[in-house]
Amino acid sequence: MIRQFLRDLQSGPLTTQLRRFVVVGIVAAAAQMVLLWAFVDRVGFHYLAGAVIAIEITIILSYVLNNSWTFQETQNTGLIEYFVGLIKTNIVRGTAMPIQIGILSILVELLSIPYLPANGVAIIISGVYRYLLEARWTWG
Repeated sequence: MIRQFLRDLQSGPLTTQLRRFVVVGIVAAAAQMVLLWAFVDRVGFHYLAGAVIAIEITIILSYVLNNSWTFQETQNTGLIEYFVGLIKTNIVRGTAMPIQIGILSILVELLSIPYLPANGVAIIISGVYRYLLEARWTWG
């Protein structure tokens, strides 16, 4: 599955879509890292609480960017369709949240990796799962 994903990034029928999804993912990941840092180091939240809030904010950001750019051929355009898509992406990414939070927690608590690099690893691992569900269900 991961090999196929990497091959499709290079050449394949969904190359442009996959590349755009990765770019949006990088933008959202950067935003999430900044938000996580701000919530933990500036506001004083526990890193897991900060991660949950940062993830939800970037779910909305990702949806807006993916809907308008990545999946522009099948984008949700009407008001109801747009909000149904936002609910779908929240469901998809909401199911990915325990994966990301679990990986983050394991890396920090068991392997003593600092929370920001650990979050980066967790974002990458849960990203494949998110793409597969988003491409097939949210914008299917």
